[in-house]
Amino acid sequence: MIIVKSKDLNYIPASHEDQQNPEVWKKILFRKEDLAGDGVRMINWAKLPKGNSFKAHYHENMDEIYIILNGKTIVKVAGEEAELEKGDAVLIPTKLIHKMTNVCNEDVIYIVVGISRGRDGKTVIVE
Repeated sequence: MIIVKSKDLNYIPASHEDQQNPEVWKKILFRKEDLAGDGVRMINWAKLPKGNSFKAHYHENMDEIYIILNGKTIVKVAGEEAELEKGDAVLIPTKLIHKMTNVCNEDVIYIVVGISRGRDGKTVIVE
């Protein structure tokens, strides 16, 4: 058993952000090394501060699932846009450009699950 207490973790900039001035932050709950098999690559606790958007990007070999825990966002995936709020989730398939914007007056907290479609790939920033 591995227990992770979020209160004991520090937020760090998301890997697809400007590391000196990030728009979105994460706490790494579990890395691929912690998980059995080759599918799940990471599980992160993420924070998108009020008024921020993360950089548009895609992943070469990884699907992502975002589960919104509080707040309201607009997510854009491959040119399609949807509003997400507490209790909603979205699956973003491999290689689709995506971006999320906080559209409420509080930090948006969400869980990110990355699921590999094969070998390690990189994150590609497009803006």
